[in-house]
Amino acid sequence: MSHASLSPATDHPAPTSAPPAELTLEERLALVNAEMTARLDEAAVAYEVNTAHIDLEPIALADVITGPVDAGPAPLPDLYPTPVAALLQRAHHRLLTGGWCSGALVDADGARCMLGAIRIEAHGDRGLEASAAAVLLDAIRRTFGDDVPSVPSFNDAHGTGRAPIRMVDHAARLADARGL
Repeated sequence: MSHASLSPATDHPAPTSAPPAELTLEERLALVNAEMTARLDEAAVAYEVNTAHIDLEPIALADVITGPVDAGPAPLPDLYPTPVAALLQRAHHRLLTGGWCSGALVDADGARCMLGAIRIEAHGDRGLEASAAAVLLDAIRRTFGDDVPSVPSFNDAHGTGRAPIRMVDHAARLADARGL
């Protein structure tokens, strides 16, 4: 068979009549909607016909629908080997699992701000807490500029915990890189 006898797939027969008038976008969308509705109706009928012979037993919804299993808080990943980095990692985990808040160290629901998470995870070690807060402030200033006056002001300037929680994680990596 020669290549000359094959016609490309893009060849179309010459139109025998004048092309249809140009349709507006709304008219084209209405036509597509009508065509898709017809196809879906046809598919629904075909499904009913193809599955009519299958004998099904009723299913008790209680066997299918169950509530969430209370597995407790997510496990803490392996801690950084240095104390400040490990503290910041625990604080990050606390914010992820216990919730974030602004305007208070801890709110009525138990959610904590950045400093509140550091404080609870420092277990009373004020020196470790201060070191972690200093690294966190440095990480914030590296990302958002030197005009951030403090960790609480950065925390309270946000409406959601997304940026504050991310900065605690960033600070943990920074402290680990510094060997703190």
